[in-house]
Amino acid sequence: MNKILVVDDDPHIRKLIKIYLENSQFTVGEAEDGQKALDYVAHTKVDLMIVDVMMPHVNGIELTEDIRRYLDIPILMVTAKGESMDKVKGFQAGTDDYLVKPFDPVELVLRVKSLLKRYNISTSKTIEIGDAKIDLETLTVSSNKETVLLKKKECELLFMLASSPGKIFTRTQLIESLWGMDYEGDERTVDVHINRLRQRVESFSSLTIITVRGLGYRLEEKKGV
Repeated sequence: MNKILVVDDDPHIRKLIKIYLENSQFTVGEAEDGQKALDYVAHTKVDLMIVDVMMPHVNGIELTEDIRRYLDIPILMVTAKGESMDKVKGFQAGTDDYLVKPFDPVELVLRVKSLLKRYNISTSKTIEIGDAKIDLETLTVSSNKETVLLKKKECELLFMLASSPGKIFTRTQLIESLWGMDYEGDERTVDVHINRLRQRVESFSSLTIITVRGLGYRLEEKKGV
């Protein structure tokens, strides 16, 4: 399992993040300030850090600068401030991504997975839901009836939806997670991929992709299948 270190002086925030990360099969360590985080990583291997900006002793910007001097791991910065200057300081210090409180814990988990993938750090490549198994390694989805080979983005999209069954993912969330923050194409790209997935997956498995008008998509199991 990947080890994630959550650094935040608010115990309630740490607990919330920990619950969602552990539900996604991550191992979670905690530190209440930047100095304790430095002590932690000096003795424990960490695959990714989630760092709050405003902390006593050593703040998130200083912590990130210190970590960057000797560790090449993904860093996700979290803060209650949304001003562009805070983002600039964070990225100049070496953070990889930025999330503003209050945040959607599901989005945080998706960003964690995206950062681990970007750094080529191994994460779980399979999800089993209902009678279906989705495999990112082989780009397949299979049931007890048959196995279908998917295109890479189709499989990644299905995998993302299946990571939180029943959760509504907006087109923007899907675009940013799968195509990247700098993607300049049309959001209808998501609709095209969803239509293809429906044609290829729903015919032989218990999975169905629901359109939530004005919001996005969610994955569910067909009732009675």
